[in-house]
Amino acid sequence: MAKLTLIKNAKIVNENTTFLGDVLIENEMIKEISSDIKATKKTQLIDAKGAYLIPGFIDDQVHFREPGLTHKANIASESKAAIAGGITTFIEMPNTVPQATTQNLLEDKFKIAAKESYANYSFMFGGTNDNLEELLKTDPKKVAGIKLFLGSSTGNMLVDNEAVLEKIFSSTKMIISVHCEDEATIKKNTKEFTEKYGETIPIKYHPIIRSEEACYLSSSKAIELAKKTGARLHVFHLSTAKETALFRNDIPIEEKQITAEVCIHHLWFSDKDYEKKGTHIKWNPAVKTEKDRHGLWEALLDDRIDVLATDHAPHTLEEKNNVYTKAPSGGPLVQHAVIAVLEKVKEGVISIEKAVEKMSHNPAKLFQIEKRGFIKKGYYADLVLVNTNEPQTVSKDNLLYKCGWSPFEGTTFSSSITHTFVNGTLMYNKGVFNEKTKGKRITFKR
Repeated sequence: MAKLTLIKNAKIVNENTTFLGDVLIENEMIKEISSDIKATKKTQLIDAKGAYLIPGFIDDQVHFREPGLTHKANIASESKAAIAGGITTFIEMPNTVPQATTQNLLEDKFKIAAKESYANYSFMFGGTNDNLEELLKTDPKKVAGIKLFLGSSTGNMLVDNEAVLEKIFSSTKMIISVHCEDEATIKKNTKEFTEKYGETIPIKYHPIIRSEEACYLSSSKAIELAKKTGARLHVFHLSTAKETALFRNDIPIEEKQITAEVCIHHLWFSDKDYEKKGTHIKWNPAVKTEKDRHGLWEALLDDRIDVLATDHAPHTLEEKNNVYTKAPSGGPLVQHAVIAVLEKVKEGVISIEKAVEKMSHNPAKLFQIEKRGFIKKGYYADLVLVNTNEPQTVSKDNLLYKCGWSPFEGTTFSSSITHTFVNGTLMYNKGVFNEKTKGKRITFKR
């Protein structure tokens, strides 16, 4: 027997329009969207009372730390935080322990997610200097893409052999997602500051060590190589205004061979926040100047930047509270990314329609994800209800991350996620989780 759920009186945000209406879900899929759908006795009814209904956020860059780093996080804990934050699908990175640099190790991660993930999921295959043969076995219909670290890698994942890099770019039609920071520039800067300060380099110098120059040099080289080889390139977490000039906005996203992502922390924080937040906002690439933040917003709004993500990368407080040279980079963000963007909607920085485009529609288009990212008949019902008049203050006692802290602690947001549906199932309802159901492995139209 079909399971029916009716969401009534919602402000539905989809494809650059917002309208008051109802959505009928049958089993996993959206069956009908209309101005007035009648409920039957067998229908589970949810009255949205004028709240926004948006497609679930597809986060194209997270680190959920499983396998091998589960003292920081795991797929169960972080996917739970994600759905509470309105993220219904995530794409996770290969730098776990062991790293996902063989097909067997990649499939091991998919097996863990099938048992543990509350959200929908995919993973990226990790390229190295010596695994091209394995890389080329990656199934484009079942795997999100290839991840290359062109700087700031863990383990042996730094791809610094230029001949290998060109071979990878020339050999695969899959999306190659890259972390761009020039390693030689960073090493030179680190040496200079270490000679001056030892291990206790003041955190304020982080964006000078991991500088605009390091970012621009690496990303411009990657783009040059993509143009030379015809590779499909996606540049992760832009952090400088200068880099945004490398991208175009005169063609639709579906026609772009080179695309870009920005993360919530580079849009929210600036170098002025290091004094208060310290190593808790230490990320690679670094949070830079207010001018950079402004430039990133400008590029997001005018479509040089295509998608918005989190780069959720938790570490324990004990690890983060180390001196600069020993404190790892990264922080937890999936629980509050959507409401942080909605705060900017309230401030008039971005429209809710543009926010949904960058968080949901464009990741689905960019990665060619099947039947997700939109509120459309015949699509999976990955849906989020948001009350924009229900403030919440982030504190340790309402965090769901295994690491138990957030760079947003003490921040009061105007909005709350009240309901999250994953594949038609109500997975999160005003603080209550459905822990019986798990997410699905996403597939791709390639």
